[in-house]
Amino acid sequence: MDNIYGNNGVVNGQLGGNIVSHQVKPINCDEPINITTLADLQSYAAGTIVRFPDFAEGQPFIARVRRPSMLVLAKQGKIPNTLLVAAGELFSKGGAGMNTANENMLSDVYDIMHIVCEASLIQPTMKDIEDAGLSLSDDQLMTIFNYTQNGVKALESFRKE
Repeated sequence: MDNIYGNNGVVNGQLGGNIVSHQVKPINCDEPINITTLADLQSYAAGTIVRFPDFAEGQPFIARVRRPSMLVLAKQGKIPNTLLVAAGELFSKGGAGMNTANENMLSDVYDIMHIVCEASLIQPTMKDIEDAGLSLSDDQLMTIFNYTQNGVKALESFRKE
């Protein structure tokens, strides 16, 4: 029998102190879905394994990555103040708003991509790659950066090749 809340005693997803796993219908979704669990969040935090463009023929590049926040990177001081304007232009307009009159534009774009890729790579880390005497190719940097901004759909063009 429903109580006065009309939800069989379940308030804010809790019943007797336990989280109840059941489907709900968010206001911005047409289909009922499960509430994200702590285990789901922990799994997401561990990163996703993605194949990026190869280092060379027969040398695949498969890495565990996360999608970092530019705001968090800026707050942590990982994006220096000198790059914040360029980073904002790059992130907000997908590069279309970059100031082409800036003679340091390519250098700024590279620095931002390197910072984002460094924050993205969990395994191997950017340091691991550089300690092995390697560096990421332009294609790898751009693919990782695009993945951080657009998720799996950013890999579609890479997969078709």
